[in-house]
Amino acid sequence: MSSLTHSESIVISASPDEVYAVVSDVTRTGEWSPVCNACWWDKGDGPRIGAFFTGRNVTPERTWETRSEVVIAEPGKAFGWSVAEGRVLWTYSMQPVPAGTELTESWEFTPTGQAFFAQKMGERAPAEIESRRQAALSGIPVTLAAIKRIIEQG
Repeated sequence: MSSLTHSESIVISASPDEVYAVVSDVTRTGEWSPVCNACWWDKGDGPRIGAFFTGRNVTPERTWETRSEVVIAEPGKAFGWSVAEGRVLWTYSMQPVPAGTELTESWEFTPTGQAFFAQKMGERAPAEIESRRQAALSGIPVTLAAIKRIIEQG
């Protein structure tokens, strides 16, 4: 079994440090995510490697919470987290470009995550995994466009 991955990029008229400051503030995720409507840090935590936060996700079908750990925190370069002990990895990467910053959002549904779905959902697992893949395909461009709008209208 291999990872399922997807990433897309957008250019934002702001410095990599300005973009990082926004995307690493998980408490703002509800402003741009089509699924995650709120996130909060564990008491006293913030955007550093090893920090934990909880996210509340809402779709027409269900509402659920996930626990994530920050695994990348390089100001102006990259911010990423692992959902549910490595089942899914999300990363924002920043690259300076003449017009500002190219922001790339990456999603990886790991073999560990897929195996968890297979165990938990049995015969429904392939359809559920595909549903998550489709959500990433459609959600990433929506998220990037919203982050661009938020930062540029700042």
